[in-house]
Amino acid sequence: MMQRAFQIDRRDNVATALCSLVPGEAELLGDGEQTTVTVAQEIPDGHKLALYRIQPGESIIKYGVVIGEATAEIAPGAWVHLHCMRSLYDERSSHLDLKTGVPLDTKYE
Repeated sequence: MMQRAFQIDRRDNVATALCSLVPGEAELLGDGEQTTVTVAQEIPDGHKLALYRIQPGESIIKYGVVIGEATAEIAPGAWVHLHCMRSLYDERSSHLDLKTGVPLDTKYE
């Protein structure tokens, strides 16, 4: 079975991984015009991948609305997460560990 991602709205520049993705072709379901996308790196299930090149400062669009801003250049097919974007809805998200989600701005002793 082919790996799959879902583009919620045709205005989105990201899609959601419907399974853990590995580099290669994935079927792209949803509202967009593309039917496939080339995955550039491993992307965890439920995470975002870029449908197009996204420049630093450019909006991350999901659900047809801006949900964040790129903090680094994001290649097509790359994982879009806290290492390359910041949320415009949750300021604290930029202070979380990428893998564990543990807050990095809180000291645990």
